[in-house]
Amino acid sequence: MTYEAQVETSDGQTTDQSSTAAAEPDMLNDRSGYQGCFGCGARNLIGLQLVFRREGDEIVTEFTPDAQYQGFPGVVHGGVVATLLDEALSRTATLVGRWMMTARLEIRYRRAALVGEPLRITARALTARSRIVTAQGEVRLASDPAVVVAEAEGSFLPITQQYQDEMVTEHPEFADFFAR
Repeated sequence: MTYEAQVETSDGQTTDQSSTAAAEPDMLNDRSGYQGCFGCGARNLIGLQLVFRREGDEIVTEFTPDAQYQGFPGVVHGGVVATLLDEALSRTATLVGRWMMTARLEIRYRRAALVGEPLRITARALTARSRIVTAQGEVRLASDPAVVVAEAEGSFLPITQQYQDEMVTEHPEFADFFAR
């Protein structure tokens, strides 16, 4: 599957470019030996352990929060909802074949997410350029997709080469991860 994205070239021109990066499951999900991320790390026992997939031009995951993620009794903490959106929106950077870090994230909460209530999180790129990706997404009730829990827009910037080098030095299991 390919995705048509607006990609900015080094000379500042914008071109349409097909990318298959987001169709690769290994680019959407961390398969490195690290797995410590709070959002997606399979080895992070207190984390969300999100697994992402591609559905058309959207990045999708599901999550059913339990009581350990609550703020007020029975209500999922807003920071956890923000993390769901941040993780999904950041995956849209795979459209340009890169991992990027959050530069800006704006969230609008529409209703409380309840503990035990299955959620569906979706994100799609608005623009994908070599230096910045902008995306939007929603958290909706899995049982009733018309109900929006929260929506967000975000901007994502490349991870610097210096940071990548430092991570590989500190965590050699990242070498293959950043080489993709």
